[in-house]
Amino acid sequence: MDAIEPNVVALLWFSMLWTTCCVAFFVLIGMFPLHRRPERAKSRGGLALTLGDTFLLALLVVGTGLYGYGQLRWTSLIVAGGIIFLFAPALFQVWPERWRDGRTGLLVILFLLVSGLAALSQIGADALRTSLS
Repeated sequence: MDAIEPNVVALLWFSMLWTTCCVAFFVLIGMFPLHRRPERAKSRGGLALTLGDTFLLALLVVGTGLYGYGQLRWTSLIVAGGIIFLFAPALFQVWPERWRDGRTGLLVILFLLVSGLAALSQIGADALRTSLS
């Protein structure tokens, strides 16, 4: 495996975080334009959840990209990221419709994004410390 990617742990972290980003992207893309959101997402708090999730997704995408760029080989980053993005719609389709098109899905995405950012802050700090020493 070292010939392919020597940092397997970083590849697994990148894969989990990038999967979260891709699935969140597919959930959130259905909420734009904002005036055409599904009825279940137009309920109270739906707009705030949509905008908050979008902001957190942007943070996680940038953080995951920087983490992958700093920890993985360029080829591993492209191949793993591409395969995950290719199969993320299948993961999105597995979700129940009320999750994809309503507040429940936005809350699930909020939880996943916050968890991903928390994990990234831990592993990213460890990766930074390791690379500096």
